[in-house]
Amino acid sequence: MSQGPRSGLAAVSSALLAMSRHLEVRDVLKTIVASARELLDAQYAALGVPDDHGGFAQFVVDGVSDAQWKAIGPLPRQHGILAAMLREAKPERLADVRKDPRFEGWPSAHPDMSDFLGLPIRDGDEVIGALFLANKNCPKPEGSCGFTEEDEELLSILAQHAAIALTNARLYERSRELTIAEERSRLAHELHDAVSQKLFSLRLTAQAAAALVDRDPSRAKGELQQVAVLAAEAADELRAAVVELRPAALDEDGLVATLRTHIQVLDRAHAARVTFVGRGVRALPAAQEEAVLRVAQEALHNALRHSGAEHVDVTLDRRGGGAVLRVTDDGGGFDPQGIRRAGRHLGLVSMRDRASGVGGALTVESAPGKGTTIELEVPGG
Repeated sequence: MSQGPRSGLAAVSSALLAMSRHLEVRDVLKTIVASARELLDAQYAALGVPDDHGGFAQFVVDGVSDAQWKAIGPLPRQHGILAAMLREAKPERLADVRKDPRFEGWPSAHPDMSDFLGLPIRDGDEVIGALFLANKNCPKPEGSCGFTEEDEELLSILAQHAAIALTNARLYERSRELTIAEERSRLAHELHDAVSQKLFSLRLTAQAAAALVDRDPSRAKGELQQVAVLAAEAADELRAAVVELRPAALDEDGLVATLRTHIQVLDRAHAARVTFVGRGVRALPAAQEEAVLRVAQEALHNALRHSGAEHVDVTLDRRGGGAVLRVTDDGGGFDPQGIRRAGRHLGLVSMRDRASGVGGALTVESAPGKGTTIELEVPGG
């Protein structure tokens, strides 16, 4: 490399470390593209993940402004040089991409590109992406390519590690999907059990009222009042379960907005007053945000179903690069000395597992008649 082997090795090491820090596919793609452009000192870089329909499922660019990208229009199709890289699975290094017979032009808002270096990203025999750079920032004598053979070798190393990082990220996201599916299955099972019990009691009580209505109207009236109570409880179970089964909109809305929406729904669905305040919280890694959301949901479930609280207050505050969640209720509380029994009943073991799984810490403060405060602290990225 022109900067010398020591600085080149440091740059490669920095790029590989950056890729390994991310678990979300989109974050991995962005890091790969930014690392490649910086490492080879190019003006533009892009990475496309092909779909099965002649287009790209994802396409990430670096060196193009948001306004430029919007003006360019739809994602490119798999044609020209991109199609050749994907189909033939071999590098392409060109002095001027515009003079290649496979070149098919680009939209009017597309930046002008000349020298070009592209490589397929492969996982075994499968091509899982196409990584390319254009316009190397160096003097270009007429007719020569800015990208060198050494650049191609360096990008090849980066592409190999990019394949590993991208595959790991996909596996992680698949694991998360399976976890969410398991969670939804568990909630559906709990919903079935809870509502079935309520409906069974409702039917028996209604039958008792029907049998008493002629010979003991007073008792029949009491049974009918119990029917109304049971029906209301069943409706509450259904509302809460629908909220919990709804997929979290963390990716689209972020943690603060998702929590606020969730709590607004609970406030409408329950007699207790449920409030939320978020202060200065920055975006957290996906795993931390999911842990905060799930712990908040579990703590709210406990407060609204088991504590008899009239008020439940949720706060989310920034602490360093991370965040602190607090869920406080004015309900009946419990004896911390009986934590083993209470832990099973209130899902505290699950909450502690979620906290430790992201390097966080969970604390529980409670006493009979004094309410409960659950606090979760998670680090940042």
